[in-house]
Amino acid sequence: MFKSKSKIISTDWIKNAGQAPGELIETNNDKGPVAITVMEYDNDFFKETKITHLDDCKQFVASQTIKWIDVDGIHDITLVEKIGKIFNIHPLTLEDIVSTDQRPKFEDYATYDVVILKMLYMNGEAICGEHLTIILMENIVITFQEADGRDAFDPVRLRIRQSKGRIRKLGSDYLAYTLIDSVVDFYFFVLEKLAENIEHLDEELINNPTKKTIEKITDLKRELIFLRRNVWPVRELISSIERTESDLITNTTKIYFRDLRDHSLRVMDTVENFREMISGMMDIYMSSLSVKMNEESIKMNEVIKVLTIISAIFIPITFVAGVYGMNFDFMPELHNKYGYLGTWGVILLIVIIQITYFKKRKWL
Repeated sequence: MFKSKSKIISTDWIKNAGQAPGELIETNNDKGPVAITVMEYDNDFFKETKITHLDDCKQFVASQTIKWIDVDGIHDITLVEKIGKIFNIHPLTLEDIVSTDQRPKFEDYATYDVVILKMLYMNGEAICGEHLTIILMENIVITFQEADGRDAFDPVRLRIRQSKGRIRKLGSDYLAYTLIDSVVDFYFFVLEKLAENIEHLDEELINNPTKKTIEKITDLKRELIFLRRNVWPVRELISSIERTESDLITNTTKIYFRDLRDHSLRVMDTVENFREMISGMMDIYMSSLSVKMNEESIKMNEVIKVLTIISAIFIPITFVAGVYGMNFDFMPELHNKYGYLGTWGVILLIVIIQITYFKKRKWL
């Protein structure tokens, strides 16, 4: 059974109702440690550092190398505010960072660009989403992840460490593209797992549908709604990046975003195909249920028909037996030599007449 852990309708906005714009309110109950990792590099230089004191981040503001500052954990509001002061991040952006119910979007500020989206992954049979904020500045990319742990960025880290491809040769905008591309690639892993679940469910639906089958179909439909809600805006997000006039994103990098938009369209097409398949499964299940009920009804009707015919045959026989079972002294047939045989003859004649009549009416 698919046990969905995803929220179909988020009510986290209720917590923020009435607050002042830019005011940070804690929405994440995870109290684990916040980890900050910095990867600093250029074509010939690489250094990876774990930040223990936040003041150490100030040295990266004016540095000319490319910096990727990865913040794992957004529940420490004080820390997020301090990072905002160091890098001059607008309070509204900080609010978006800690508000995990934000819709995926792209925003162009004067000195930096913001990308907000969801990292999706499978946790057993359930799709889970993690809030991700990417801030692009000149020579700096800051990522805020909802929690320390699993993410989609290990291939990017490996490419930076081993200087594979063009990532060490290009700017921070290409790094931001690479991170977004890794998130979208993870969507395909989720879709692959969903495709396996749909295939198994389809086999079960054809071979042996049960009451649990409809529960699985409903849970899978819920997962697809959650997936669509978080993936559909990514296409708009990438299109906004392509159209932006921000100086932080070069025309060379926009070409890669164009390819990324095609990937997002493929994801959405696959999601829509899956939704149609699930709707078809629902129809098939209801049709098979209807057919099964009709078959059971036909069998029941046949049984009732047989019992009715038997009852119809025995009613007159019972009447005859009841008449001659009465305790009257003056019943001529009781003293007749052939009374017993005559009674059986009458009973058999009644049965023959009834069976002939039933066959003529095609009831038998």
